[in-house]
Amino acid sequence: MSSIVQKFTFSINNKTFIDMLNKINSSYILNEKRNFHSSSLVKKHYKELEFKVYRWNPEKPKEKPTYKSYKVQSDDIKQTVLDGLLYIKENEDPTLAFRHHCHNGKCGSCAVNINGKNVLACSTPIDDKQEVQKISPLPNIPVVKDLVLDLTHYYEQYKNIQPWIMRKKKDEHGEIIKEPDREILQTTKERKKIDGYYECNLCACCSSSCPNYWRDADAYLGPSTILNSFRWIRDSRDGFHSERKDALQGPDSLFRCHGEMNCMSNCPLGLNPAKAIAKLKLAITKEG
Repeated sequence: MSSIVQKFTFSINNKTFIDMLNKINSSYILNEKRNFHSSSLVKKHYKELEFKVYRWNPEKPKEKPTYKSYKVQSDDIKQTVLDGLLYIKENEDPTLAFRHHCHNGKCGSCAVNINGKNVLACSTPIDDKQEVQKISPLPNIPVVKDLVLDLTHYYEQYKNIQPWIMRKKKDEHGEIIKEPDREILQTTKERKKIDGYYECNLCACCSSSCPNYWRDADAYLGPSTILNSFRWIRDSRDGFHSERKDALQGPDSLFRCHGEMNCMSNCPLGLNPAKAIAKLKLAITKEG
């Protein structure tokens, strides 16, 4: 034990080791300057940025929805659009309503439309080449207030696909028990089959960009819900694959998709719902 301590003490006192630490520290400082939440990129083109934010208050029904402009100094905010919204709420207009939670692009709660594209505000850098940042709620989803959406119907659709593992096991009375009663193992190969499908954070960016979802959101499930259904169909631990496929058939479900690809280009996580839909169509068609 003492020899280990001696070696460690020697390493700390060794000039080469100290130089190496200095290099690591210098590299860290350089990386900090390029950090996602730094303000270096914002300062390049404009000292002042304009945020045009969609505003609507249900408590004032006579007032029509409008865009309100906020002038923000680029030195006062960091890099992401969410940083700008937080600055506005904390320093200029506390009545501005929007959702945010993880600030890491994982929870999906800060989904908005920025300059015409559905994105997550927390993982979207401010366009430093564009002086005006136009921020709207996601399209085709009811608005509660300002940028806050009513996602009740969207979540209900997700709930209807039963997004959990279900097993076919009969009890002593012959009734099917859907809930697993033990841990269900997977091989590495089986686990990889759900890569690219399980990561969805239910932000609704893809579904709200889908023209077919715009036309009839009450009937059409939308790319997000179908992607999540496909995730369970691909999962080797689930025992209701055929039932899940049957639930997706019909004119208002899977085959309503016409392949516009908006869902793919608007997914903040880089997932491809259109690919999942195409694979499902092919599998169901083959089964006849």
